[in-house]
This record gives sequence, C-alpha cells and structure tokens, in this order.
Amino acid sequence: MKKILTILIVPLLIHISCSSPDNNRSQAEDPYAEKIDSIMALMTVQEKLGQLNLPSAGDVTTGLAKSTGVIQKIKEGKVGGLFNINGLERRRDVQKVAVEESRLGIPLLYGMDVIHGYKTVFPIPLALSCSWDMDMIKETARIAAIEATADGVAWTFSPMVDLSRDPRWGRIAEGIGEDPYLGYQIAQAMVHGYQGDDLTKHNTMMACVKHMALYGASEAGRDYGTVDMSELRMYNDYFPPYKGAIDAGAGSVMASFNEIDGIPATANKWLLTHVLRNEWGFDGFVVSDFTGIEEMVDHGIGDLQEVSALALTAGEDMDMVSEGLLTTLEESLEEGLVSMEDIDQACRRVLEAKFKLGLFDDPYRYFDDERKENNIYTAEHRAKAREVASNSFVLLKNEDVLPPKKNGTIALIGPMADNKENMPGTWSVSGDFKKAISLKEGIQAVAGESVNIITARGANVVADEELEKRVSIFGKPTYRDPRPADVLIKEAVAAARQADVIVAAMGESAEMSGESSSRSNINIPENQQELLKALLKTGKPVVMVLFTGRPLALQWEDDHIPAILNVWFGGMEAGYAIADVLFGDVNPSGKLSVTFPRNLGQVPIFYNHKNTGRPLEGEWFQKFRSNYLDVPNTPLYPFGYGLSYTSFEYGEMSISDTTLSGDASLEVSVEVTNTGEYTGKEVVQLYIRDLVGSTTRPVKELKNFDKIQLEPGESKTVTFTITTDDLKFYTYDWDDMQKDIIHRWEPGEFDIMIGANSRDVQSKRIKWNK
Repeated sequence: MKKILTILIVPLLIHISCSSPDNNRSQAEDPYAEKIDSIMALMTVQEKLGQLNLPSAGDVTTGLAKSTGVIQKIKEGKVGGLFNINGLERRRDVQKVAVEESRLGIPLLYGMDVIHGYKTVFPIPLALSCSWDMDMIKETARIAAIEATADGVAWTFSPMVDLSRDPRWGRIAEGIGEDPYLGYQIAQAMVHGYQGDDLTKHNTMMACVKHMALYGASEAGRDYGTVDMSELRMYNDYFPPYKGAIDAGAGSVMASFNEIDGIPATANKWLLTHVLRNEWGFDGFVVSDFTGIEEMVDHGIGDLQEVSALALTAGEDMDMVSEGLLTTLEESLEEGLVSMEDIDQACRRVLEAKFKLGLFDDPYRYFDDERKENNIYTAEHRAKAREVASNSFVLLKNEDVLPPKKNGTIALIGPMADNKENMPGTWSVSGDFKKAISLKEGIQAVAGESVNIITARGANVVADEELEKRVSIFGKPTYRDPRPADVLIKEAVAAARQADVIVAAMGESAEMSGESSSRSNINIPENQQELLKALLKTGKPVVMVLFTGRPLALQWEDDHIPAILNVWFGGMEAGYAIADVLFGDVNPSGKLSVTFPRNLGQVPIFYNHKNTGRPLEGEWFQKFRSNYLDVPNTPLYPFGYGLSYTSFEYGEMSISDTTLSGDASLEVSVEVTNTGEYTGKEVVQLYIRDLVGSTTRPVKELKNFDKIQLEPGESKTVTFTITTDDLKFYTYDWDDMQKDIIHRWEPGEFDIMIGANSRDVQSKRIKWNK
C-alpha cells in the first residue's frame, strides 16, 4: 500500500497524448488523468504490456488454453488482472504479491463469469428475460454484485446480450432472446444492477457486456461460427442490446469470437472503434474472449504477432489468456506495426478501470471476511431467487390440469425429477450445486405430508451413452441408469398407475445448452418421448415440467400432453419455485422472449420478420406464395406468449388521434380485466408496424410493454405514449452513390397493435406526417 501511495504523488513527468476520443476529455470528464499519467511515466514498455495481460488462474475450466507461471509474471509486472481464481484468501494472497512484490505495486483486477448469480444462482438469463420484469432482473444483478464483491471479485463478464433467433445455438441459454427492444431494456437493467450508481462502493462491480458483436447469429447455429449479415440488420436488430449496456455506462466490453464482414471481431476496427467508441461514445476498455486473439491465427489473418498487432490497433485493450499482446507487441513496436500511442492508450484504459473501482485507494477493499460471512448465500437472497424463478416460468399449455390439489398421490417421473445439481443451469460456475433444491425436494416441502410422492426415473436424459457423457460435466452429473430402456419405462408406468396425477420432469440436462453445446436436433430426446407415450396410455393426467436452455420443437408434446410448464433451469431454489407454481401458490406469469418453432425446418423463425413480395395471405397452403408444403409458417408458441391460471380480457384499444404531425405524441390505451379466479400478472405488449419505408420494415416490432398485477375481477387501463423516437429505424442515406447509415423516422402510415403476445393483437392504423 505504501508503494502505491508513493506512485500517486509522483510529479507529472510526461504527458501521454493519444489520438483516440477518450483521451480528449476534460479534467472533469477524466478525473484520473493526472494520476494515470504519473504512473505511466514510471512504467517500462513491458510493464505497460503487462497491464494488458489477463491470464486464467486455472480454477475453472473454460476454453482450451492454460496459463502458466502466473505468480512470477505478477512479480515482474506482466499481469494486469486474473480470472478463474477461487477463494477470498487466495485472491487476497495473490493481490498481496502484486502490490508488495512487483516493482510498481499496481493492483490486480479480478474478474469472473458471474453470469446469473454468484453463490445464490438465479435462473439462466434466457429464463430471466421471460419474466419481462426489469426491476427484478436488476435486483438479481445487484445481489450477484453484493455476493461476488464480498468474495473478492470486482469485475463480471456479464451481461451477455447476444440476440439469437437460432435455438440450435447452445448459448441462446445465456442471452436475452430474439428482440432488440426487450434486449436493450434487459442490458440496461443488468448493468445498473452490477454497477449501481458508484463503482467505488465496495459492493458494486464493473460490468462487461458481451459478446461484441453478433455472436448469436452464427451459421448453422454452431458455436464460434461465421457470421455474415447486412449492416442494416446489425444496426436495427442485433446492435441495440449492446448499445443498451453502453448507454447504461458499462465499464468494459468483451469482443466476440466470430468474424464480421470477413474480419474477426477481436481485430475489427470498424466494430471496436468506429461503432463502439466513435458512434456510441464508449470510454471503457475492451477485453478479448478466452484465447480470442490467438484464435485469429486459425481464422487465417496472420501469425500470433500479426494478429496481436491487429487486435491492439483495432481497439482491443486486454488479452484474455493468449498473451499475444504481452509477448509480441514490443517487437511489433520496433517494427512499426503498432505505435507507442496504441500501447499507452490501451494501458491507460485498464488503469482507469482500476481507479474507477477504487483499487488504487485500497487494493484490498474487496477482501472483507465479515462481508463474506454475512453477505453470501443469505436466506434473503435465496428467497429472492425462489421468487424470481417462479416469475420466469412459462405456462405453455393447460387443459385444466394445473394447479392440482395438495393431496392424493403424485407420480414424479423423469430424468430431471430428482437431480439437484442440474437445477442451476449452464454457466453457474460459482454455485455449490449440492445445495440446490431438486424438484422432488421442492414438491415435498411445498405440498407437505398431505401429498404422497412416488418417484421413478423412467428414462435417461438421452439413449446414447456417449452423448450423455458429453453433457454430464462441470459438476452436473446426469446419473445415468444402466438398465434397459424398457425396464425403466415399465417401472415408471407401474408408479404412474398408483397416482392421481403424473408430473413428468423432462427435457434437457443443464449442459445440453450453453457454450459449445449446439444441437442439430431440438426435439425432446426420443427415449424421453417414448416414456411420455407410455405414461399417457395409463389414462392419468400428465403434467410435463420442461427443463430446457433453448426453445425446443414440441409439436408432438403440444398435441398430446394436457399441461406443459416450461421451467428452463431455475437456479438454486428451482425445486421450491417449481412447486410453488405447480400447486398454484404462485400464478405463472412468464412470457416467451423467443419463438418456439413447430420443427427444426422453420429455424430461424422470429416474430419481427419482414414480408416477402409474395407473403402468405389467409390460410396455409397457397401455391406460389412464401410458405412450406408440410407445415404452417406460424410458430408453435409465438414471441410474448405465456398462459396463466387466471384469464385476462382486453377491452377495445383506444388511440388519442388517427392523424399526427411532427413532434406530436400518441396515447394508446387498453383496459385489461382479470376475469378468472386467481390473482395474476399480465404483460401488456405494444407493437408497431411501419407500412412504408425507404428500406423494408418488419411486420411488427415491440416498442413497449407493461407488466401489471390484477386481483380477480379487477380492471386496469394501461396507457402507452408513442413519439417519433419510437418510429425511428436505421436506413440508408445515399449521396453521390455513397451510402451512409442514418437513424431517423419517416412519415407515413403505421399500424399500432396491443395484445397479450405478438400473435394475438388488436390493431389500429394511424398516419403521421412530417
């Protein structure tokens, strides 16, 4: 600590002048400039490059590489931060090495994948997005920050806001769904939750929005795959969630693995400098993804030295694991491939992040044993996790089967019936999975002794033993039963015949979705479907509790199963939360943030698509129109869809005017009444269609929503205000055969729609003049 204080009072020896916009800020805008200058005046080139180096400590496996000799590199000033180092004591000890045994004593920045909670694991992000509750989502990030900072972590690699319309892609589980507006709101909520209003507080942490950009649009839904799309689609559809995080003040950004317009994102100057910094005004630092710099060698744009230089000059500031910046940039500097200004610029961005977090004031500020004892995995946090989970579940179908009474006998059957380790879902690296609540435990606790529970496995997660090995990983075993499939089914049917209702816990295991978990078949595994067929033959009512990290193709299940409750992966308290909803203690209120297809052939399918020149008009099928021979164009479950145990009636939508001009505003209202017997929450959704544009426009776009709660018989009028800001979109501006992308609204006719989901809406047309 003494050494750091000495550095901070060293007179300004040199003035670092860099050409990027973030170095032209005034002293008021950049309060750390002089202090950073004084530190950098003392640094050698190798020490500056050291600040750009982010090795892994190796406690958690991710990717393919492994950092070695970390402690010695810290002593030599060759490490700027660490991630995947577990335990408060270990983090404190390693920080002590950096502060007391390196020449300049610059503190380390500790990062970690705190994706959907820390020790208190919340539902997977895709599930959170289905709550449509921004305050609740923000609170999950706030709790995650409180817990992680109490354990020494100041930087999270979250939120992941990659929009995706392809359920084959495993990381759809970590994202925000398919919609740019909803994604923008979620990104803002997460950043505000992590960072709070003051990053120097000991219980706030720096967010890292990822993956910049378009990672969720990989070809064939295969992870790390190529992305190729128009700039208009980037700006209108895929960029808004990232921009939402930047507008909320995210302190850092992680580059994506994929290429964009033929150049990997990690070395894409148009993306990382022109868009991110010049257009959006981002002034934080950019970090590569795990070995992202090194992987550009396989992309085929150069050797490690060449790709490292490209990354730095594109706007990359920190190298996760590859150590290309550390080991090659000094030579590149001598050869003129990079400039001293490029290196200084990246170094000062990393140092500034450490100042913003208060690490130079107190490098041990996040190592508080009392906070660790009192702020992690508390009863209050677990109660919130249970509440959040129950609000994220989506009731897909219910033929008066749910909720059952809390008496009689329940046959709890399926590979996920009693598997606590899989409840937290993918990317829950900090959770103690043995403490998670299984579905069986949850039903026993909520129903009490009045319910008799009979359990049977009935089927393994998948029939293929080798495939199951690939998903029974990361401390989340699937507990495969070696007995023949017919024996398992016979045992389950015997249990089912003794029951009043069957609860079938089916679907995916946790690691069937997530990173490097793409699937070419998004149906329920065939062996599980055979079990369902056998259970239906008993004549007993069947409730399918669906575990999944992605939209699945559930046409057969929807045709045959009387009740389907999609519970995603609900986190540490999942079992309790599922039971709360099953028995009606909590009324399901989740709405899908992503479309469920009828079959894989419809993929990609999403609500805000564009028309063709031959759109299907009327009933399917019509020859020489844009439709399939064998399946309707419509999804099985549309975006925004979700049922309740109660019913909601929408009155006639009203609008304040039908013709508007200029900067006027339009009021759109609808009365919603709870006509059922349960208190319930409804997400009232506002959509707009721009009928004529200078470039083609989607058939509808979500522009606002309001989640309301109504008692039985209660009515509420929901009002939305629409301005010309809601009509803006990105389009081309042509000048002398050169096209620029601009953001504007255009006069014309618009359809204004309100409804309970993207399919079931009422509409009124207006005209908006300049």
